[in-house]
Amino acid sequence: MSSHYSNERPPVDQVITDIVNYVFDYKITSDLAIQTAYHCFLDTLGCGFEALTYPACTKLLGPIVKGTVVPNGAKVPGTSYQLDPVRAAFNTGTIIRWLDFNDTWLAAEWGHPSDNLGAILSVTDWLSREAIASGKSPFTINDLLHAMIKAHEIQGIIALENSFNKVGLDHVILVKLASTAVVGHLLGLSKEELTNAISLAFVDGQSLRTYRHAPNTGSRKSWAAGDATSRAVQLALIARTGEMGYPSALSAKTWGFYDVLFKGQPFKFQRAYGSYVMENVLFKISYPAEFHAQTAVEAAMTLFYQLQAQGKTAEDIQQIQIRTHEAAIRIIDKSGPLHNPADRDHCLQYMIAVPLLFGRLTAADYEDNIALDPRVDALRKKMSTLEDPQFTKDYHDPEKRSIANALTLTCVDGTVLEEVLVEYPIGHKRRREEGIPLLLAKYKTNLTRIFAKKQQDKILQESLDFEKLINLPVSDFVDLITF
Repeated sequence: MSSHYSNERPPVDQVITDIVNYVFDYKITSDLAIQTAYHCFLDTLGCGFEALTYPACTKLLGPIVKGTVVPNGAKVPGTSYQLDPVRAAFNTGTIIRWLDFNDTWLAAEWGHPSDNLGAILSVTDWLSREAIASGKSPFTINDLLHAMIKAHEIQGIIALENSFNKVGLDHVILVKLASTAVVGHLLGLSKEELTNAISLAFVDGQSLRTYRHAPNTGSRKSWAAGDATSRAVQLALIARTGEMGYPSALSAKTWGFYDVLFKGQPFKFQRAYGSYVMENVLFKISYPAEFHAQTAVEAAMTLFYQLQAQGKTAEDIQQIQIRTHEAAIRIIDKSGPLHNPADRDHCLQYMIAVPLLFGRLTAADYEDNIALDPRVDALRKKMSTLEDPQFTKDYHDPEKRSIANALTLTCVDGTVLEEVLVEYPIGHKRRREEGIPLLLAKYKTNLTRIFAKKQQDKILQESLDFEKLINLPVSDFVDLITF
């Protein structure tokens, strides 16, 4: 019996070639993208600093073998660890994502492009220390910001039209892909070597979304990005050895990514790579909540104060109608028991109940001492959700990219409060002027969580002076934010 498969080596998949050409050839000229990347960098680090106050996170950190220190290795922000770049990427990527408080991109696929900083910071820090030790020039923060813009772009542009969640794959595949591409370039790979590295990322095993959804929601979702960034660094280093790649990793009949994992459908693209994603990225500023719920939390806070003004509390609520978009219903519309913090921060009803009860939503509010308050589940049971088709349409509209939620409260005395609608969260591009001062305040607060006053002041002196910071060697800045 003869095989019907041709063994002729095919040309490289265009998707891979386009990524390689973008990483090598595209020049970042957008001042908005660079300024946004700067704010994104500070905010992402701050999210990591807050995560370090949670033992469930810190227990995962450090070297694989206790006590291992790597000379000229990458340092992990907010810690005393100095590790090989693969393990450092896991550590840094994990603290960045742990509390679900870093930036967000919403499209056919959602995700958090600043997750890529776990790989970018670790590799640029390590390479800078190696360069300085051999008398060469290190990477600067400006280099790092440009790499962030490109990683954001790769992840976000693919996400615009291609839903990995609908085939059961987790969005961290795009973190692994973008990080592989960008750190591969930082490592000095040739175009051919980078092509090989990206193909290895597609051939690699991909994460299932089951750890983000009922009935399996769990803490792996908090270290999935760290896992993806560490794998990206490893694959790029493997490609640097001259290891071969797989030109039709996506399109090969039967055995390629499309046929095996994407229902036979090739990727679709809405626009070419540039700096669009960084310019339009969403920041989580006020609440550590899954982004599809950010506007719902903001609406709930408004209603909390309206109830107070009428002399009422959450105890007076009879019914809550939630008008929302399709993605929120698919991801975070959840009833029944919530088993852990990871379960709770992906439950729309929980994220509405807490602010209605307490007038706040913080990372600590997902812990058991709050969740076990019987009033929380009692309030959740009074909620019903309804998709508004216009909200869903505006969510996907590239000119709007809204994330609308609207809440209507009916009280036990028959009073119906006027619906509170919030279309754009404070971290949206349309609210940048309002949001950036609050973003910087969030960063400053997060510094206070783990650094003494003297070290805080030094970090702020360096990091809040944009022109000074961008010329600083990455390793010098990392030294400021470690112990």
